Amino acid sequence: MKQVLIAGPCVIESAELLDTVAARLVDINNRLGTDIIFKASFDKANRTSLHSFRGPGIDHGLLMLSDVKAKYGLKVLTDIHESWQAEPAGQVCDVLQIPAFLCRQTDLLLAAAKTGKTVNIKKAQFLSGKDMRWPVEKAREGGAKDVWLTERGNMMGYNNLVVDFRNIVDMLEITDTVIMDCTHSVQRPGGSDGKTGGDRRFVPQMALAAKAFGATGWFFEVHPHPDEGLSDAANMLELDALGDLVAKLINKEQ
Repeated sequence: MKQVLIAGPCVIESAELLDTVAARLVDINNRLGTDIIFKASFDKANRTSLHSFRGPGIDHGLLMLSDVKAKYGLKVLTDIHESWQAEPAGQVCDVLQIPAFLCRQTDLLLAAAKTGKTVNIKKAQFLSGKDMRWPVEKAREGGAKDVWLTERGNMMGYNNLVVDFRNIVDMLEITDTVIMDCTHSVQRPGGSDGKTGGDRRFVPQMALAAKAFGATGWFFEVHPHPDEGLSDAANMLELDALGDLVAKLINKEQ
């Protein structure tokens, strides 16, 4: 079974940040024989506060992602929030991601499927693994040939997420590629005075536990200086820690 690895900053902050992260991913790929997909969002449309940083927008953001792809030879993933974004994003990106809150949005799923690109659907915080059969069926019936699912935890009361790793097993009955989102799953949604909090200390454990339950991929938001990040600062993994963790997951020496 092919292992899928996805990593990158939560949001496009600058060309310099994208270059720093992309260069490190290329280095890890070369040393470990991996094929890490570069992830960054051109627009974070679901931030807690209206005043939170959202990103450069679709036009400039896709241009920056296209530059990363051309300069570093990396596959690229970004998320879309509205149906009209699928077509232009699909011209640049190899994988289109459906945010967890939007995983039941029929028109969004169909628009992503229509591009012919891989569609990665994140499981909603309010759904079980078994419930993800229906979003996958929408995407497949819309023409998507390759549909992935991503686990990112379930709401447990207010401002807290808990991961039921049984969801990974259940989702593997729906599709062959089930990814663990190791950084969003340590969030405390809306729990930090107008922004999302969290605790990145638990990211490696999330990754290793998911491996034990049969996950076929891992998703990490990374940043060279996470606490300075403009989105998901509390949850992103330090870029310097990524190589060692990936090596452990794929059972390779650095």
